[in-house]
Amino acid sequence: MAESFISVNWPAPDSVRAIITTRNGGQSLTPYASFNLAEHVGDNPISVQKNRQALVRSAQLPAEPLWLRQTHSTRVIDASQWQADVEADAIICDVPNLVCVVMTADCLPVLITDKSGSQIAAVHAGWRGLLDGIIENTLAKFNAPASELMVWLGAAIGPEAFEVGPEVKEAFVAIDSLAESAFVPSHSDRFLADIYQLARQRLSAQGVSAIYGGDYCTYTEKERFFSYRRDGITGRMATLIWIAAE
Repeated sequence: MAESFISVNWPAPDSVRAIITTRNGGQSLTPYASFNLAEHVGDNPISVQKNRQALVRSAQLPAEPLWLRQTHSTRVIDASQWQADVEADAIICDVPNLVCVVMTADCLPVLITDKSGSQIAAVHAGWRGLLDGIIENTLAKFNAPASELMVWLGAAIGPEAFEVGPEVKEAFVAIDSLAESAFVPSHSDRFLADIYQLARQRLSAQGVSAIYGGDYCTYTEKERFFSYRRDGITGRMATLIWIAAE
């Protein structure tokens, strides 16, 4: 049976738990088959709720995740500010047993913790949010300096599949000339962009050196992941992080 979720592989403190979901093992029907966790994509709401309930059970989550209404913004909220349908693209937390989550289907999910495991964050970094500073805004909310943080880059569209126009490249290069290396010419005037590399550059510029992950491709791994760019109408995966109570 195909896996419903994957444990995150990084050297985080034992108290920090993190997983990503796959597209497998849920109730949703095509084109959302089958473990869609998003309410905003046109799926049957009953199927979504069953999938969310199954996630809590199968992953042994300590609570229902704090779902966000993501808008490709740079807004970061504290878990204590959370309320249903809150608009934000990152959430930070220092309270045990509160589950931070972002949903994606090509955009880059980013998990952050300090090395003591006292603060965590989940970030939704599509190229617009990444460009505008969602990662920097989230790092600024941590009490620990960047050198004491570790980051995991989750399942996003890979560098051989993420084609963008010249305006995207120009926007990134205008902020940081090093971003030039993350774009490879494709056909016509278009480029293949490496969102993982762009994120690593932004993190490194802030002083973060402990960076892990970044080795999935939602677009090409069709049996495992949803991909908006590949399929258009599709579901969403979740990337979750929480501090386990002692």
